[in-house]
Amino acid sequence: MMEISEVLNLLPALLAGIILGVLFFGGLWYTVRIGLHSKRTTLIFIGSLIIRMAVVVIGFYYVGADSWQKMLACLGGFLIARILITRITKYDKQSKPTFIKEASNEN
Repeated sequence: MMEISEVLNLLPALLAGIILGVLFFGGLWYTVRIGLHSKRTTLIFIGSLIIRMAVVVIGFYYVGADSWQKMLACLGGFLIARILITRITKYDKQSKPTFIKEASNEN
């Protein structure tokens, strides 16, 4: 059984996971909003993916480098942030998708 001091040592890792999750999923939400209306959609999406993944991988590496418990706490915080960002952005009225009619090949 874990002692209180061990649990308290995991709180910074949990908080770091929440911050990493907010950066990752908030960045994804922002990328989708900006990328859909851009002329360079591919560049924006791929660039955002590389930056977001690099930040998260480096963050997980530094947070959980010395123990698997900290890595697991960071992952828990990351998943908490995913749930929070999903709920926050779900009700954003500006993020409703706009559908574009595709050109048909019918003559």
